[in-house]
Amino acid sequence: MTDRPRLHRDDVLRAALGLLNEVGIDALTTRRLAERLGVQSPTLYWHFESRAALLDAMSAAVMLESRARLSPDPQEPWQDWLMADGLTFRRALLAYRDGARLHAGTRPGKTQHEPIEARLRMLQAAGFTAGDATTLLISMGRFVVGWVLEEQSFQQPEALAAAEMPDATRYPLLAAGFAETVGGDPDALFERALRLLVDGAQARLR
Repeated sequence: MTDRPRLHRDDVLRAALGLLNEVGIDALTTRRLAERLGVQSPTLYWHFESRAALLDAMSAAVMLESRARLSPDPQEPWQDWLMADGLTFRRALLAYRDGARLHAGTRPGKTQHEPIEARLRMLQAAGFTAGDATTLLISMGRFVVGWVLEEQSFQQPEALAAAEMPDATRYPLLAAGFAETVGGDPDALFERALRLLVDGAQARLR
């Protein structure tokens, strides 16, 4: 009789992310994950002390997998870097079912402190105070998570059916606005909204 190969932390994470795409975050339980891996539930606690710890690790894995540009290039304009980072962050969250819900409520771990410090140095060099720079990064992160949360919720059939276009004769401005936003390309709309946020930060700096 041969021993079962040792279960590694990365094996658990890969299986958990695959299961997330299949069943969603609400149905992702340690029992279900253990069944997928062919082990008993207590085995998972060698790697993750709780379901919450597993979800945090999954969120961090998604970020590392999809956000290669963790630190800015000192020669790159801060506006360009923030735009690129926001676009990449959104793609990372959209890559997984319930990606925004997975990330919401998490906090940076110690391994992320140095990349965040590099971003703050970039913004401080541009003229932001440490407080304003930190507020800007938090605002960007919460903006992207909230945006994707709406996108992933809106993909449900009942949500799409409820999205009625306004009567253009009675509400011409609302109808025109809907046509440029709700009825437009979602990628272009996100970039447009992200640009408004970055432009606002630039105006604040001036």
